[in-house]
Amino acid sequence: MLVFEFKAYGKSSQFTAVDEAIRTAQFVRNSCLRYWMDNRKIDKYDLNKYCAVLASEFPFADELNSQARQASAERAWYAISRFYDNCKKGIPGKKGYPQFQKDCRSVEYKLTGWKLAQDRKSIKFIDKKGIGKLKLKGTRDLHFYQINQIKRVRLVKRASGVYVQFCVDVDRKENIVEPNGNNIGLDVGLKEYYTDSNGVMVENPKFLRKGEKVLKRCQRRTSRKLKGSKNRGKARQVLGKRHLKISRQRKDHAIKLARCVVQSNDLIAYVGASPCRRQI
Repeated sequence: MLVFEFKAYGKSSQFTAVDEAIRTAQFVRNSCLRYWMDNRKIDKYDLNKYCAVLASEFPFADELNSQARQASAERAWYAISRFYDNCKKGIPGKKGYPQFQKDCRSVEYKLTGWKLAQDRKSIKFIDKKGIGKLKLKGTRDLHFYQINQIKRVRLVKRASGVYVQFCVDVDRKENIVEPNGNNIGLDVGLKEYYTDSNGVMVENPKFLRKGEKVLKRCQRRTSRKLKGSKNRGKARQVLGKRHLKISRQRKDHAIKLARCVVQSNDLIAYVGASPCRRQI
């Protein structure tokens, strides 16, 4: 599947409802894991049935869409099945025993519980959580795909806001490229980002080291705030944005370099424009 991500815009009350939906998804996932610990002979279908039991016992769980509850149960089963696979393979250690989730940041809807606008610029969540209509802004165009091709819709919360991810089911075809016989070797290191067999050496950008001063200041401000206070929550939000910026810098840098390695003409241009040097 292709995953397209858009920034969501709405009112503060809507984002509060998003937080409530994420907490409910975490509750369903942990409850299913607890149910498996008490009944080891169950399978993933039993966990899906247990979601209906949770909805009947807890009103806040009934407010979440039924397929969203099943998606949370599937998350629990993925952790359980991974633990079983590690046991069968005889991997030493704890083998990844399933743990309760303490910080959930997303909720996943399947085919129901949401409705995408005709212009593909907004989405409306129609379950009982009261999220409502959210505006979407992004660089991707969903007009190339039909509504029935969207199999999953996720609400992901990050430090910079709430994002909506669309998982689109498409038949991807890769263009077969004949090898031209030009081989290149890459040596990844700590001092240099990598050095290839042609003598091109790219220095490590050290995004964390450059932003370490700002991170330390934000961390000090966070630690000085009273736990549970609104000021501490605001400080944690600023600190999370700083870490998110560094993470995006690393990802963007890696994507650009990978593109340059594949396209040799762009490689020379990128080396000249970036803090790199050519070793002679």
